[in-house]
Amino acid sequence: MKPNIHPDYHVVAFHDTAADSYFIIGSTIKTDRTIEIDGNTYPYVPIDVSSNSHPFYTGKQKTLASDGRVAQFNRRFKNLSSAKKESK
Repeated sequence: MKPNIHPDYHVVAFHDTAADSYFIIGSTIKTDRTIEIDGNTYPYVPIDVSSNSHPFYTGKQKTLASDGRVAQFNRRFKNLSSAKKESK
């Protein structure tokens, strides 16, 4: 690797404020804030959403029961097709 071209990689504490959980992982993000966790001091970065609070990962995602355009068309005109068959 070439010297002096790579960003500083260090261990950072990310705080998911929605789920009130911490992730301690390596990152190149820069911050002036610090936090002490388990006797160690880490750079601190608050985040709004992580895998602990996002509905897709937690299984609490709401699915809408919306049909597509074809189903809507069929529902709208299904009586028309049955009326044609009866008149023949």
